[in-house]
Amino acid sequence: MPMARPVTLLASFEPTPGGEDKLAALLLWMVGNTRQEPGNQRYDLYRADKGSFHLFEEYADDAALQAHRDADYFKAYRAQVADLIAGPIDVRVLSREEAGE
Repeated sequence: MPMARPVTLLASFEPTPGGEDKLAALLLWMVGNTRQEPGNQRYDLYRADKGSFHLFEEYADDAALQAHRDADYFKAYRAQVADLIAGPIDVRVLSREEAGE
């Protein structure tokens, strides 16, 4: 049986003009909730010098990512975030390029 591989994502958000603080508060709320998930290995929020936000996320496997997306607070976040961003969320699935990964 193949070993489950971690799932790593980078999600980038461009806030609406004047919405930076509300978006930051919502994303920080997500950090607190997501880090409590058993399958979450990393959920770090970064702010770029031009005001965009970036979440670096890592989950134990695909099932852990799905559990995150199925959580009630994730659904509440999705209902709120669209009004706080200037365009679609840019989500990229990352894979390690290190030897043995």
